[in-house]
Amino acid sequence: MVWLIIALVIGLMLSPMMWLRPSPQQQRMGRLRKAMTNAGVKVKLGDSPLHEGGQMASYRWMYPGEYPGPRFVLVREAVASDALKPFMNGWRWRIEPLRPLPGEALAMLEATLGALPADAQVVESSRDALTLWWGESLGADAFEHHRDNLSNLHQHLAGRPDEPAPRKLGVREMREQARR
Repeated sequence: MVWLIIALVIGLMLSPMMWLRPSPQQQRMGRLRKAMTNAGVKVKLGDSPLHEGGQMASYRWMYPGEYPGPRFVLVREAVASDALKPFMNGWRWRIEPLRPLPGEALAMLEATLGALPADAQVVESSRDALTLWWGESLGADAFEHHRDNLSNLHQHLAGRPDEPAPRKLGVREMREQARR
């Protein structure tokens, strides 16, 4: 009888620890996030750019400061309004780039979007980063192909900002402005 009471007490002590243990899905997402962080991708959980999106994971490929990217937002057709302009099968523009993308970058964008998993909801580019908002349905190995596609797209978009960079003043121009 004493052994039964001891086993019951030990079981009661260990059961909360079992509840705190991450599920297999949480373990898979942790491995994915760690692999992406090691590859130089910034992973963050934040408010989705969708109107009713809630919290969603964002994977950001940062543009170098001297090579900013264009501004655009593409939304998966399943979660987009019919009022948005179609881009390609399954995707609509929420914000189009001000300057048209060159043919090579546009082809890379189309190929990348066509290959993304079904839970990829938004692809966004700003001066600072190319961002994928998605539900993290794949593991690290399965996402590697998509990571390579997004990295190549990132390289094609870097240095193509919508607005020109501010011009830096020379010494003579700075002196003239100081005199005014």
